[in-house]
Amino acid sequence: MKKAATIRDVAAQAGVSVSVVSRVLNDTGPVAPAKRAQVLEAIEALNYRPRRAAQQLSHGQSDTIGLLLADLTNPFFARLADRVVAEARSRELQILLMTTQEDPHLEAQALETLLDRSVGGMIGTPTGHNIERWEKLAALDIPVVFVDRSINQFQQMDVVSIENIESAATATRHLLARGHRRIGIISGPLDTTTGLDRVRGYERALQEYGLARDDSLVCPAPFRGDRGATAMAQMLSLDDPPTGVIVANTAQVRVTLRMLSQARVSIPDDLSVVVFDDNPWTELIQPPLTAVRQPIDMLALHSVELIHARMRQKLPPTPRHVRVAAEFEERASTSRVDLNDG
Repeated sequence: MKKAATIRDVAAQAGVSVSVVSRVLNDTGPVAPAKRAQVLEAIEALNYRPRRAAQQLSHGQSDTIGLLLADLTNPFFARLADRVVAEARSRELQILLMTTQEDPHLEAQALETLLDRSVGGMIGTPTGHNIERWEKLAALDIPVVFVDRSINQFQQMDVVSIENIESAATATRHLLARGHRRIGIISGPLDTTTGLDRVRGYERALQEYGLARDDSLVCPAPFRGDRGATAMAQMLSLDDPPTGVIVANTAQVRVTLRMLSQARVSIPDDLSVVVFDDNPWTELIQPPLTAVRQPIDMLALHSVELIHARMRQKLPPTPRHVRVAAEFEERASTSRVDLNDG
């Protein structure tokens, strides 16, 4: 990767001294119009970005973290944002929050904005795109912690997530132990680490019981929209429909449950249901939902601790992957089936 331009590169390109470039950047003194134009042209040509945060950091003053999350209409991310802000506040750190709406174009814009604001570090949920822009942050020595998901092609970042494979395997084993053999899963997109790992966990549990994956029962869905409802309807229309389903995509839980209610599918008599995540309402509806509870407090804690340590240069450069165990909360939305029927 091409090395990021420095203030000395700008000075050389413009044919002026570093002090002149500094006066233009900070508006701290007179500069002849012609020289100012030369400096601005050099800044544009070199794509130079003044690293105010890095300057502050060298004096122990940087206190702003960029928080780039997917979608605050998703209860998981709304609660995660709340906890990250609380953890940052307890360390006298500031949070600059933006969202991507799971849109790579909006993600690119947000990354540029946060870069312009000279954040001292970044906690983010990547869409899986804009790899060059994330690499640009690394080239500028801006520490980044991915939370909830990561980018497979980009392994040099710190990552904080739950144990997605084991969590999905636990949910699947729960249904298998109750006699279910036709088990569907509504996952996230398979080009995301979260979506792919949860399907891998589902497959692992099936293999433990000597069962092969049936592609008609594996339904990836976006982290926005109502594709989960369509996927559920498709599974129920199969000649041999599932007796149990795992909604392993938090954003699709509500629409899936609404579809089942509208179709008058009785839970758990007609269909056993396990969901990610344990939202405040999951134990209040009837029947209360069996859920994989993601430890949002711990995800926030580890993310802020890690980015704070990176900002203070307290850790070796080797990337750290922190995986937090989720909890399985059994309630009343699953039941046993006769093996001859399931």
